[in-house]
This record gives sequence, structure tokens and C-alpha cells, in this order.
Amino acid sequence: MQVLHQLAVTGKRAADVAVLICGQELQIHRIERDEPMIAQLIALERAFWNYVESGQPPPADGSDSADRALRCLYPQDSGQTLDFTGDTVLSAAFCDLVAMRQVLTEHLKLEADLKQRIQERMGEASRALFQGGDVTWKRSKDGNSFDLGRLLRERPELAITYAKATPGTRRFLVNT
Repeated sequence: MQVLHQLAVTGKRAADVAVLICGQELQIHRIERDEPMIAQLIALERAFWNYVESGQPPPADGSDSADRALRCLYPQDSGQTLDFTGDTVLSAAFCDLVAMRQVLTEHLKLEADLKQRIQERMGEASRALFQGGDVTWKRSKDGNSFDLGRLLRERPELAITYAKATPGTRRFLVNT
């Protein structure tokens, strides 16, 4: 996107972008000027700037940044209950959310089934090739972890000395 922005600003017909992959492989990609994309970017920038000038946050869009913004804007809960039963649009959004979660649950189950079928056939193999690509199934390196529970059982005074409070976060739970 930044390259398209630069092309829009400079008026150049193309830009070459050099990318170093894992510090090993140099790739150079030519990005051609794309007038429809530039027009779309300008429209998006205008819409965003309208939110900035009016002091209103942009509406949530399902992105990770919108999720982080909502968590920052509303870190506390008041304990208040709002009744949206009369709001047909928001009630429909709730019904869609419940239905989407069911679809996702079914798809995750199907994904797990397909993955396990492949793993079962792979056995101890590390890699399997298919017409559309490949999968790897490798063991990660052994690691070390800190047994905090044991330490605190054997030296409970350390819990008082080194305890650090961390703020809780709001959880979004759906009940039907």
C-alpha cells in the first residue's frame, strides 16, 4: 500500500521494491501504477480524515486494530445491563454472531478431522507432498520451563516479595 501511495504522490508509472527474505534471499518486485487502487486509497484516506476532523472514532470493522482500540476505549465495565431487544438491527447482528460461531465450530471440527487424517497416514514422516502443496509435521526442540508452583510452595515468602498486580481484561461471552 505504501508503494501505491508513493506512486500516486510522485506520478511515477512503476516502482521497484527490494525485499530481503530471512536475511538470505533478495527479491525485487515491480509494482505498476494502479489508478483504480490509487483512487480507492484516496477515498479511504478521505473517509479516515473525516473521522479525525470530527473527533469520532471510525466504526469497528472486524480488524485486530479495531479490537485493540475497543479494548483501550472501554477497559472497564460498569455492571450496567443494556436492553437491545427492541433494536432489530442489533438483535439481527447478535443472531448472525451466534450462527457464525456455530459455522466456525463446525469448520474447526472439519479442519481437525482433515488434519488428523493426514497425520494418521503420515505416521512418523516429517513431510508429505500433495498435488496442491505440502505439509510438514515436525517435533519442536525441547525446552525448559520455570516451575513457579513448586517454587512458591517451597518458598512462599517470595510470592509476597515479588508479587506484581496485573489489570484484568474484559471478556466477551455469548449466551443463548
